[in-house]
Amino acid sequence: MTLRTDDARFADLPDFPYEPSYGMVDTLRMAYVTAGPQDGPVALLLHGEPSWSFLYRTVLPVLADAGIRAVAPDLVGFGRSDKPPAATHSYAAHVEWVRSLAFDVLDLRDVTVVGQDWGGLIGLRLAAEHPDRVARIVAANTGLPTGEHGMPDQWWQFRRAVEKAETLDIGRFVQSGCRTTLSDAVRAAYDAPFPDESYKVAPRLMPGLVPVSLEDPAAPANLAAWRVLRKWEKPFLCAFSDSDPITGAMAPILRKLIPGAAGREHPVIEGAGHFLQEDAGERLGEEIARFMTD
Repeated sequence: MTLRTDDARFADLPDFPYEPSYGMVDTLRMAYVTAGPQDGPVALLLHGEPSWSFLYRTVLPVLADAGIRAVAPDLVGFGRSDKPPAATHSYAAHVEWVRSLAFDVLDLRDVTVVGQDWGGLIGLRLAAEHPDRVARIVAANTGLPTGEHGMPDQWWQFRRAVEKAETLDIGRFVQSGCRTTLSDAVRAAYDAPFPDESYKVAPRLMPGLVPVSLEDPAAPANLAAWRVLRKWEKPFLCAFSDSDPITGAMAPILRKLIPGAAGREHPVIEGAGHFLQEDAGERLGEEIARFMTD
């Protein structure tokens, strides 16, 4: 059964005044928020596991002030978006849901795709599979695993912790990926989409959807995406933090293999962990704005 979080759970969110909009993707309702001028250049801000668009609350106003139209969806199973049963979820399904919202429902064009964590796993696929719609890419603490290479120990620890947790403490997991201490109100905002364990299907499943071998169902599509990205001449920016043991090793690989990253100064966001939007959201927003308005 598909679940939908009661709107009352999202009352009084700290520093997140954005009214949600909704689009239907297949039979599911997908939520998103926007900031900035309707006719501005578009940044598609994709969050990852186990967060939601709330993660971008300090990035959105920076982009809006720079004249950028920022669109921040909630992935299916997260935030205000519908939460379908386990059998509905796959890597390919998440790529398709984002594609449908961005290109069918919103008809976004000349998009700058910004992806962190799973937002990058989805966004890099989206760009590679629909290069006619994507003008630029920002990779922030993310990558595009194919199963050819092993995942870091910290990632496996996270996956096992998610799989074994009797009660999945979303706020604690977000806190564990931050350098700064989250307030009780912010932790509560990350817990808000999930009234009980039955709503946490997506956060529990996502680590298991990352391809860890070439036999994984997502491996062929990710390998195909890499063939496109190795020829990607459009602007590509790596905006990684200085303290992310999970994805930090991907930054030099992306910079080396993707032609659009060559000859560019790639910022290192200091004092930030895996969730760099929490630790240094304004700085990240400034780097995205600078990249988009060069």
